[in-house]
Amino acid sequence: MTIKEFARLCDCNPQTLRYYDHVDLLKPVKVDQWSGYRYYDEDQALAFVRIKNLQKAGFTIDEIKGLLDKDNHVIYKAFDAKIAEEEKRLQEIKAIQKSYQTEMDQIQEKINEAKKKITQAMYEYDPTEEFGISSDEYASIIGNVNRHFDNIVVSDINQFDFEAFHHGEGVAEEQEYLNFLHNPEYEVVFEKHGWSNVKDFIDEFINLEDGAEYALYIRVNEEKAPRNIAFANIILGVLLARNPEKKKSLACDIEKSEDGQNHFWVLKRKK
Repeated sequence: MTIKEFARLCDCNPQTLRYYDHVDLLKPVKVDQWSGYRYYDEDQALAFVRIKNLQKAGFTIDEIKGLLDKDNHVIYKAFDAKIAEEEKRLQEIKAIQKSYQTEMDQIQEKINEAKKKITQAMYEYDPTEEFGISSDEYASIIGNVNRHFDNIVVSDINQFDFEAFHHGEGVAEEQEYLNFLHNPEYEVVFEKHGWSNVKDFIDEFINLEDGAEYALYIRVNEEKAPRNIAFANIILGVLLARNPEKKKSLACDIEKSEDGQNHFWVLKRKK
């Protein structure tokens, strides 16, 4: 019978039969070499029912192929195994549902604790000598930290704890990519070494490209390292404040330098 006749017998769409042919589940008994028409035997309808039901039950194509020539005893055992698998998954989903709100509350608590730690560190820090910014601009920067805290980037670098807020969409990079100098997706667009204070060179990198994604990588000496929480957030805050109309994404990685000197890199994600 033709594919249309066989489709009516099986109560299916001919396209389904063409798909089963394509994936080698149910091949026609004959394909006319001139017209390309597919022809099926009536007894292939039993194979179709088996395939259709196994597919609806969630078996993969490869699993179905392995069951096509098995007897019904094996088929029912396969159904039992599939049911057990789905019941286990259902229990896992129920457990996730129960723990969902608890985990959400725990994460929110951690965010609140981090926010408190950052803002406290910033309030205790005087940025005048290092950054040369006014008290009004500094107050604005702290306000930005609080407003954009939904996009925090948190990293744990060596023995130092550092939090910096991330303006824009995105999440923290995996640990192996926290050192942006080693991330092949970024390129260095500015660097400064052996400096004393950020205010001495901040005007050299302050302008950001609209729509670009930036990362700052900083190594600071023994004197600056204890204040790295405030230090990093101020740099990000200054960049945001002085590029207010531009769409931008910023991240920062800071650690203690090994040579006692201060080092600073600005990197941009490659397009």
